[in-house]
Amino acid sequence: MSGHSKWATTKHKKAAIDAKRGKLFAKLVKNIEVSARVGGGDPSGNPTLYDAIQKAKKNSVPADNIDRAVKRGSGDGADSVNYEEIMYEAYGPEGVAVLIECLTDNRNRAVADVRTAITRNGATMADGGSVQRLFTRKGVVTVSKSYEVEEGRKSVTHTVDEDQLLEATLEASVEDILDQGEVFELISDPNDLVGVRKAVQAAGIDYDSAEVSFVPSFNQQVDDVEAARKIEKIVEILDDLDDVQNVFTNAEYSDTVEEALEVEED
Repeated sequence: MSGHSKWATTKHKKAAIDAKRGKLFAKLVKNIEVSARVGGGDPSGNPTLYDAIQKAKKNSVPADNIDRAVKRGSGDGADSVNYEEIMYEAYGPEGVAVLIECLTDNRNRAVADVRTAITRNGATMADGGSVQRLFTRKGVVTVSKSYEVEEGRKSVTHTVDEDQLLEATLEASVEDILDQGEVFELISDPNDLVGVRKAVQAAGIDYDSAEVSFVPSFNQQVDDVEAARKIEKIVEILDDLDDVQNVFTNAEYSDTVEEALEVEED
């Protein structure tokens, strides 16, 4: 489970970009709606909904939007919704595996949009199961290395290191802790996700998100900067689609490629 997982870092960076805020809000609200539909509208009895709401709050989604999403998902509102979950699979440059998770109320639109984004940007659609078998469903709790907490009338900066997380989760079933630059990711079996999240909370440590994600079983090394640019573009275009909820890849960039991409971002 060790190694650098680029998809996680990319997702974390995107969440902080103001230009993406509208898209991000829509995805977070949709996640709340689906969680409420599956497990009911009471967060105290629905851990998935609890974490979906917490993630939305972390990203400054207004409380009214969150409340309406819970009502729609649980069928309490006049505009209740029903989304279908669909997985699409593709191969990008350098043989990188791409897994596309969609939540949609229109399957035909979703597949058309995904197929267009893939085929027009140097990737190819893959047969069902051929890519998904390269990923494993895992619980992922994300913790920022540094975060602000309001204490009284002032804001206090808290820092977290790996030793603190190890100590906090000794009794929880954590499989690995990954250093992803600005954040740590605590990896577990999906069934142990809530236990790991609660252990982090019990230690007084703030967390960014707790969700079941797809983690690559192995990383595909990418040493070519141009290929990496194409992969990043494919992920960004897919991520911008309304029906796409998450995009995962197994791309692992060399240090040279990472440095080149960071320079371009700056």
